[in-house]
Amino acid sequence: MRINFVIGRADLSGGLRVIATYAERLQKRGHEVFAVSRPRATPKLRERLRALLRRKKQPLGPKNSPSHFDGSPVRHQRLESFRAVTAADLPDADVCVGTWWETVEWVNALPAGKGVKVQFMQDYEIFGGPKERVDAACRTPMPRICVADWVARKMREEFHLPASDVLVVPNSVDLERFRAAPRGKQAVPTVGLMYTAFRNKGTDVSIAAIELARKNVPNLRVVAFGHGEVQDRLPLPDGATYHLRAPDPQLKDMYAQADAWLFGTRIEGFGLPILEAMACRTPVIGTPAGAAPELLSRGGGILVPMEDSAAMARAIERVVAMSEPEWRDMSDNAYRTASRYTWEDATDRFEEALLRAHRGEPINGPAVRPAEAPV
Repeated sequence: MRINFVIGRADLSGGLRVIATYAERLQKRGHEVFAVSRPRATPKLRERLRALLRRKKQPLGPKNSPSHFDGSPVRHQRLESFRAVTAADLPDADVCVGTWWETVEWVNALPAGKGVKVQFMQDYEIFGGPKERVDAACRTPMPRICVADWVARKMREEFHLPASDVLVVPNSVDLERFRAAPRGKQAVPTVGLMYTAFRNKGTDVSIAAIELARKNVPNLRVVAFGHGEVQDRLPLPDGATYHLRAPDPQLKDMYAQADAWLFGTRIEGFGLPILEAMACRTPVIGTPAGAAPELLSRGGGILVPMEDSAAMARAIERVVAMSEPEWRDMSDNAYRTASRYTWEDATDRFEEALLRAHRGEPINGPAVRPAEAPV
């Protein structure tokens, strides 16, 4: 097949990592894959002045925007300006995949020659635009490949898409990039988190939990990574080690340095860091967002109530107080959860859905090769 991926912005987010993974794997299977994205918007004058006051470099355009497509064999084209993707930007194809609510608008306006229209839906993206337009995009009649059960249910129940047009294909994790040898607890109790100032991701919840836990575990160590600078309005705990835009080999080492990984998010499509941490044999303490309820139900972590820093702090203390055999058992369960469903399994399902869409069949049919998924 000839497959187009239409992307809102190519960056270093977990969602873009998933898109780039599918694009590359589909190309390796012999499909002709093309991806197009737009650059980040030019910063407004106020943002430029704020960046100058902070003496930080402000990304100005495509060349300053690294993404998971960098170094990929997949042909990826960034537009010359912050605008909608049009037919002139795309080759003719068999399938055209929108990957964000705005791209659904763009894809829906394309002529038939650019491919049968499908959306790859990683979240209900109300955080990224006006609710009226996001909801209108959700109502647009095209098949949806969803990363989690909750997204699929929303599409069926709230937006009344036929069940035959909504398929759940859970994410996996690359066990070559993210893995660690069996180990025991850290010599110094350690927790980790992914840092972002974006409120939906709940970094503030995790930080507050660390501060509470330190009242009983004063030597609690903190490791963190993120794609942006630490903000003055949301500082990391004292003594935290922070890695900015760390490469994958460094990420897996950071995951493996922790006794528990914190996932305090309020709103999440899937939650890829959960699987990445588990693949590195690190239990996860997480809120019931995205796929966390399903992934943590197998004993590889602890589920805590939403926005409850006190409950997360108690879970941290519980992990720290575990005996070595108890912690190793939780660590092993985490690894089993991450390794039981591979990217090959996920790509089988994703590829079959695109093939069925191209043939004009409902996408919610059997996979090419049965595989047990984590959700």
